[in-house]
Amino acid sequence: MIKGVIFDLDGVLCSTDEYHYLAWKSLADELDIPFDREANNRLRGVSREKSLEIILERSTKTYGEKEKKEFADRKNRRYRELLEGLTPRDVAEGVLGVLFCLKKAGIRLAVGSSSKNTPLILERLDLAQHFDAVADGNDITHSKPDPEVFLKAAERLELRPSECLVVEDAESGAAAGKAGGFRTATVGEAARLGLGDFPLRRLSDLVSIV
Repeated sequence: MIKGVIFDLDGVLCSTDEYHYLAWKSLADELDIPFDREANNRLRGVSREKSLEIILERSTKTYGEKEKKEFADRKNRRYRELLEGLTPRDVAEGVLGVLFCLKKAGIRLAVGSSSKNTPLILERLDLAQHFDAVADGNDITHSKPDPEVFLKAAERLELRPSECLVVEDAESGAAAGKAGGFRTATVGEAARLGLGDFPLRRLSDLVSIV
């Protein structure tokens, strides 16, 4: 029996992919590193530090850890500037209806995201009050496909992984759910790839599963 649902943030509750792309593109251009939307696809569901390593693979220069940290911080500053433009209108279609139905059914709700900007995004979207728990990049040492963030979210819901359903849109997130012993519902790209226990055509289909 499903007692809790843990939602990934970006790509499920909202989409800030374009903001990520623009922030990484700005950094890559400054470093004279080729970067386009196809390359950006490799960064979906990946931590900031790992994303930077992927981008630097195409650099002709070698950088030290201090420089890499400065690059990651620079990207994040630009990303947070872009996030200031987020409003509740940017909540993904169907999300509020799904959250309302699940709450009404007594399901506990959490966010499990690798993003360290999760608190800011939830605030800008006016979504924080809908969730009983949040686990994000500020709480973990291993990003997806490691299941740490979902395990932390389940712990904060005071539920076992077997009692929770993870909702993901990225391949790495679907893998993280499976690795943690969770059942997983997928939307977006992960659903198109047939990943997870329940590939969904739309988020609202989640209600019939739970």
